[in-house]
Amino acid sequence: MTISSIPTKGRTLDYAASVYDVLEPLCLFSKQAEYDDTLIRAIAPQPSDAILDLGCGTGLLCHKISQLLDPDKGGYIVGIDAAGRMIAAAREKRGAPHCRFEAMAAENLHFPDASFDAVISSLFYHHVPLDLKQQSLQEAFRVLKPGGRLMIADMHKPTTFFGLLISHASRWVLMQPQIGENIRGVLPGLIEAAGFMPPKIVAEYFGYIAVFSTTKPA
Repeated sequence: MTISSIPTKGRTLDYAASVYDVLEPLCLFSKQAEYDDTLIRAIAPQPSDAILDLGCGTGLLCHKISQLLDPDKGGYIVGIDAAGRMIAAAREKRGAPHCRFEAMAAENLHFPDASFDAVISSLFYHHVPLDLKQQSLQEAFRVLKPGGRLMIADMHKPTTFFGLLISHASRWVLMQPQIGENIRGVLPGLIEAAGFMPPKIVAEYFGYIAVFSTTKPA
């Protein structure tokens, strides 16, 4: 199955699609199951929820969330990613009628206003530049229903020496100024500027990943 990637100024990970399911657990230091469970608790899916995952990769988190949704009650999850190969892998491995995947850029969502009860994103925002961070958060706000939930897990200000070392090394070795933006702490302000309630950090991992939780005002 060939799916075209979506043009975007952000980084896409087409090249990593075939090995992503091997690399991601290594990047999470064998804590992927615990990490995913934390994100799922933070988004608190209800059986009838419509949920959107920004930067879904190969769809593992979407699949786990889909198991808590009831399609007979209208529950479903959509994962979007600009990388066509990621979407192809997600559809092949984890696609289902109530767990769908679409090639789409987070800064230009093809969904009507107030379509979703919750939006989730894991380790996506350090791949996109500041203006796309702003635009994608504005889009997330638009497609959420009033009172809808937003959960973002991503690189943030380092809180330990290990976190400082890993995050700054990643920024320079990978030549990603977008990482530099995250570790300066821009995400909370951008989330609030998009219209959300002030985000709370509900969990932290490895001294440089923060899990932010907030809502769209009702």
